[in-house]
Amino acid sequence: MGLQNAKPSRVKRASILMLGLDSAGKSTLLYKFRYTDTFLTMPTIGFNVDMIEARKDFTLTFWDVGGQKKMRELWSNFLEDTHALLYVVDSSDKCRLEESRREFELILKNESIKNVPVVVLANKQDLPGALNAEEITRRFKMKKYCSDRNWYVQPCCAITGEGLEEALQRVATFAKQYRKSKETFTTLKE
Repeated sequence: MGLQNAKPSRVKRASILMLGLDSAGKSTLLYKFRYTDTFLTMPTIGFNVDMIEARKDFTLTFWDVGGQKKMRELWSNFLEDTHALLYVVDSSDKCRLEESRREFELILKNESIKNVPVVVLANKQDLPGALNAEEITRRFKMKKYCSDRNWYVQPCCAITGEGLEEALQRVATFAKQYRKSKETFTTLKE
């Protein structure tokens, strides 16, 4: 049997870029997507990469990039070929909310991710005084900054896992649609 008879893999892949300030909970979320037990994470210096099967024929590669100030200067290097942006916010840290919003706005202005869908995870909902999804939507001016793309704000808690399944499915759906639209666009251009 020749190689030409080998079936190409049906599994589609999409790259998900995971950003947010340091201590927003990105790495904990990533572990929680994959494993059910909570895992103590260290600050990410550099980045973590993890592949998660969101659906039977759809695998997401998560790029979890460190959120320290020095790392944020490198964020733009990861934007190429991203199918969705997962932006993690510590909803309970009101002191750094503005800083987080500024970084978010900067990323969205980058040409490399024009039209790329965005899911904002309003993390740490278990903590007292955490802002809900509506508040985060308002404070992050989602309607203004994301008018050119699909977007969603998902309240969640990395520790309990609450809201994570929904977040994963939402990201998968957005990434799938975006991939399709890009493929169509490329075909039209050729």
